[in-house]
Amino acid sequence: MDFKFIHSTIKVIFMIKSIKALFIVASITALSACGWHFQNGTLIPQELRTLAFESSDPYSEMSVAMRNQLQANNVQLVNSTQGIPVLRINKFRTNDEVASVFKRGREAEKVLMLEVEASIRLANGESHPITAKVNRTFFDNSRAALAKSAERDVIWNDMREQAARQLITKMVALEKQVKNK
Repeated sequence: MDFKFIHSTIKVIFMIKSIKALFIVASITALSACGWHFQNGTLIPQELRTLAFESSDPYSEMSVAMRNQLQANNVQLVNSTQGIPVLRINKFRTNDEVASVFKRGREAEKVLMLEVEASIRLANGESHPITAKVNRTFFDNSRAALAKSAERDVIWNDMREQAARQLITKMVALEKQVKNK
C-alpha cells in the first residue's frame, strides 16, 4: 500500500471539511454583520402606530399580553380617544375540555381554548370586529399536580400572547381592506 496516497487523501478530506466550516462561519458572520434582523412593527401602517387601548378589565392577563404585544410592535399607547384609532377588547373566554381519559377514568388530556373578541374603531369612526382563537392540548397527570399547574400557567400565558399577535395581524389586515374600499 502507498502511504503517501492515503496521507494525501486524508489531507484532501480535512481540507474539504475546513472549507465547508469556513463557508458556514462566513455566511453567519455576513448575515449578522449586515444588520439583517426581524423588524417588529414594520407591517403596521402609520395610522395605527398610535392607539388608545381599552378593556373592561385593564389589569387582566389578556389585557397585559395585548399591551405588551402592541408595545413590542412599536405602537404608542395613549389615553386620549379623540381622533385616534381605539383597540378595545370586548370579551375573552377560556375553556378546557377533556380530550382523553386514562383506563381508570381519570382525565388524561385536555384541550385548552381561548377566544378573544375585540373591535377596532378607526379615526374616521368606523368600527370593525376582530377575533382570535387559540387551542392547545395539555396532558394532565394528577401525580405531578404542582408541576402540571405551573406548566398549565405557562401554556395559558403563551396562548394569550399568541391571541394578541393574531389580533394585531388582523388589525393590520383590516386597515389594508379599508384602504382598498
